[in-house]
Amino acid sequence: MKRTLLSALTVLVASAAIAPIASAVEPANFNIQEARLEALDSRTKNSVHKLRLEHLNNQTKAIEDIQAARLDALDARTKNTVHKLRLEHLNSQTKAIEDIQTARLEALDARTKNSVHKLRLEHLNNQTKAVEDIQAARLDALDARTKAVDNIQEARLEALDARTKSIR
Repeated sequence: MKRTLLSALTVLVASAAIAPIASAVEPANFNIQEARLEALDSRTKNSVHKLRLEHLNNQTKAIEDIQAARLDALDARTKNTVHKLRLEHLNSQTKAIEDIQTARLEALDARTKNSVHKLRLEHLNNQTKAVEDIQAARLDALDARTKAVDNIQEARLEALDARTKSIR
């Protein structure tokens, strides 16, 4: 029994002597582990952040490319469609006027072949000249409108470029 008591007392004294040393060593281990965890955490956060930035940059570039392609396609379609419609309208007007003039000349020829006929022909020629002048003015107006459409599209493209640059 003495031996058991003595063994217990020895263990108690040894524990009391070693405890402060163990306590001093233990927090150092935890501090090292905490430092390692923090370093690992910051590296992981930086890697994830870099990957996210790269992904966002790739998405932005893809969006810019898509928008540029859409604008090019829209620009081409708009120019072609508007111009074709206006030309078709002017051509149909010209054809109608030519048909009317032809019918008038035929009727005039059938009615008379004297000086009145010559006067009427001169009058029709003057009308034809007036029609040609009107058509020239219409074409000038069409060109101005087409130029305005081009300017609007250019302004849209510049605004889109500015927005895209501000996203970056």
